[in-house]
Amino acid sequence: MTKARLGWLSAILLILLPSVCVAAQDLSVFTVTDPSGESEYSVKLQILILMTMLSFIPAFLIMCTCFTRIIIVLGVLRQALGLQQSPPNQVLVGIALVFSLLIMRPIWTDIYDNAYKPYSEEKLTLVEALETASVPLRQYMLDQTQVQTLEQVTKIAKEPMAEKDEDIPFLILLPAYVLSELKIAFQIGFMVFLPFLVIDLVVASVLMSMGMMMLSPLIVSLPFKLLLFVVVDGWGMLMGSLSQSFWIGG
Repeated sequence: MTKARLGWLSAILLILLPSVCVAAQDLSVFTVTDPSGESEYSVKLQILILMTMLSFIPAFLIMCTCFTRIIIVLGVLRQALGLQQSPPNQVLVGIALVFSLLIMRPIWTDIYDNAYKPYSEEKLTLVEALETASVPLRQYMLDQTQVQTLEQVTKIAKEPMAEKDEDIPFLILLPAYVLSELKIAFQIGFMVFLPFLVIDLVVASVLMSMGMMMLSPLIVSLPFKLLLFVVVDGWGMLMGSLSQSFWIGG
């Protein structure tokens, strides 16, 4: 276990321990599990830690998965179409969530088979299961992170560049991954925006040539943009291109 993860775990325990002791005075922090002297968290404390981790699921979903890239591209698409509230935010978030689960299915399967299932069968301790589960997710984040962005974040943190991927601290990998996702998302959004921008320019030119300068080009171009998007199967093309922009285990 790295020092950073030990520090996080210790901080969580220090924060939660007083309230735990008040709520349940019979709660033991460690329980001996084998004659070799190795110790494991008691079942009550494991449940408490897992319930606390649930509050970090939204942040984890946004920062450590492909959700960010998908939701940004969908937002740019809605803006390019000229639609303000359709599809609504709830629908866009639902689409991004479903495709995030689908695209990262190999990672979830790996975590379930090698971390959760052995832990549920008591073949791994809680700490060992968390360590095992972090391996495929960390590798995915490394695959999606651009080297230039990783070097820039390392300079911001005033840390030496790690020689091996395993030596990269998670607190450096996470912001580098997020910045890489933002960069790629805006690149894809730019390509999505171009054809609709052309339609807006053509419609604006036609209206000006006809002397209809008081009529908003957005109102006239909206049906044409929707027609183009439907004819070319825009949703299928967009989500297919987005899924291909990820390389899982590459």
